[in-house]
Amino acid sequence: MRKLALSDEILLKIEKPARYIGNEVNSVNKDISKVDVRFAMCFPDVYEIGMSHLGIQILYDMFNKREDVWCERVYSPWPDLDAVMRKEQIPLFALESQDPIKDFDFLGITIQYEMCYTNILQILDLSQMPLRAKDRGEEYPIVIGGGPCTYNPEPLAEFFDVFYIGEGETVFDEFLDAYKEYKKAGKSKKEFLERAAEIPGIYVPAFYDASYHEDGTLASFAPNNAHAKKEIEKQVVMNLSDVCYPEKPIVPFIKATQDRVTLEIQRGCIRGCRFCQAGMIYRPIRERDAEFLKKTARSMLENTGHEEISLSSLSSSDYSKLPELIDYLIEECSARNVNISLPSLRIDAFSLDVMSKVQDIKKSSLTFAPEAGTQRMRDVINKGLTEEVILNGAAEAFAGGWTRVKLYFMLGLPTETEEDMKGIAHLAEEVAKKYYEIPKEQRRGRCQIVASTSFFVPKPFTPFQWAPMCRKEEYLAKAKVVKDEIRAQLNQKSIKYNYHEADVTVLEGILARGDRRICDVLEKAYKNGAIFDAWSEYFRYDIWMKAFEELGIDPEFYTLRERPSDELFPWDFIHAGVSKKFLRKEWERAKEGVVTPNCRVKCSGCGAASYKGGVCIEG
Repeated sequence: MRKLALSDEILLKIEKPARYIGNEVNSVNKDISKVDVRFAMCFPDVYEIGMSHLGIQILYDMFNKREDVWCERVYSPWPDLDAVMRKEQIPLFALESQDPIKDFDFLGITIQYEMCYTNILQILDLSQMPLRAKDRGEEYPIVIGGGPCTYNPEPLAEFFDVFYIGEGETVFDEFLDAYKEYKKAGKSKKEFLERAAEIPGIYVPAFYDASYHEDGTLASFAPNNAHAKKEIEKQVVMNLSDVCYPEKPIVPFIKATQDRVTLEIQRGCIRGCRFCQAGMIYRPIRERDAEFLKKTARSMLENTGHEEISLSSLSSSDYSKLPELIDYLIEECSARNVNISLPSLRIDAFSLDVMSKVQDIKKSSLTFAPEAGTQRMRDVINKGLTEEVILNGAAEAFAGGWTRVKLYFMLGLPTETEEDMKGIAHLAEEVAKKYYEIPKEQRRGRCQIVASTSFFVPKPFTPFQWAPMCRKEEYLAKAKVVKDEIRAQLNQKSIKYNYHEADVTVLEGILARGDRRICDVLEKAYKNGAIFDAWSEYFRYDIWMKAFEELGIDPEFYTLRERPSDELFPWDFIHAGVSKKFLRKEWERAKEGVVTPNCRVKCSGCGAASYKGGVCIEG
């Protein structure tokens, strides 16, 4: 009988105690005496969010297939339990064994979103471990970070022993084998980290020094240890049908954000949108074999009992075997009464035909992501989508019985004018008009167009990494322009407008392109109460601004200035496949409004062909 880390009294007092008890269907329990390495896999957000993350499920399955490793899970305790754990001095624990995290060999943290950074410090703090890597002795776990935010790890560098840059299926086995060997030989943490630094894709921040010019820009970034590499190369899986994929994913006790089977059909994207970090860092596009996907989908459905399956991809429409896979899934899922979710589809005749087969039309809404309101602006961001395509897609959707359409846009993009902002309202109006062109007797009630705008954040390894951002007040002024213009439209009652928090955007931008000096700000903000920053009800912008002020660091240094072409970036030591030369060329093309064709139309020489696979060698 497992002993729970939390007493019945505590579990009865907190919200959703099922977040903390573990033992879900398909979770893995092992005999501690028979494993050599204990690995706590962490998603630094609440259970329902973390349980929806595919990357952790893949690594959990992969690690636990090894007899010598036991991988367990840990998530951020919600504020109600956080307060209890601090008061009662209860150390943070893993779900499977309920053992304290501080007793493990590794604490692995996936870093998906900048606004989770304070939650990483919460995890370390509640684990009763020093926040800074330099203060953690031999008795503490090695803290390793992975995920998209590690493509600029510097704002977190002081808190991690190691970062893994790239896809986990490549060198983690070598990394764990090296640890076993060093542990058995009784070697020190530093000796192991020196060995780890020699493994491709592994970055040990303590083995590098940064210096700065008087104007605050980075002057140099170089290794201070003979084992550290000058450049860290991202790790990429070239044959996605030849690596493990979880056929028995864990089934949560309570409803997760994405409570379904997730089938990853490909990685990467051919589109080359200039604002999109994922589209650049996951190049080249690589597809999973259709037969592999059919077999995996069948196994996952049988092993979970989920009532929905979702295809995961940056752009599902670009998967070359999509019609074949969809036909199979429709047949398989209808026999099981399982729904099919198809995100990331381009809205065309084929996609609408498929969706009409798999969705309950009365309940469904369709999502378009034009990203910008005018064609000029869509050319700047290389969206590759014309107004004609958008409106034709909307017309076909309305004719097919859909009445609710979501439109996603960005405000604050480089070169944006007031006409571009107003264009968002005009495009929403044109979409609404398409509905009212249908004869009245054929309409299904009123339509609703939901136009949502996020504010632009320039990310590392995108052509916009040189671009300036706006101040909070400027973002809000832009949102007001859109809001006022929507109110001036004929069909304004059919259009609903939402926009993202401007202050969150500003902070996300600082953390995305920050350097090591941001570590001090992060720690100070956390100690002053910043936590769960991704949740609007907990986000406190004033805490962050006070931290910057007390440390004498100007937040606008990281946001407002356009970077010169020769500036050394904190992430330049990472080789992510796409070259800085290519990204710079795309930045210049963006300012000229010149479109770059997608990877299947013409190779743009981004650098990803060096991996010798995927779309780069098709045909």
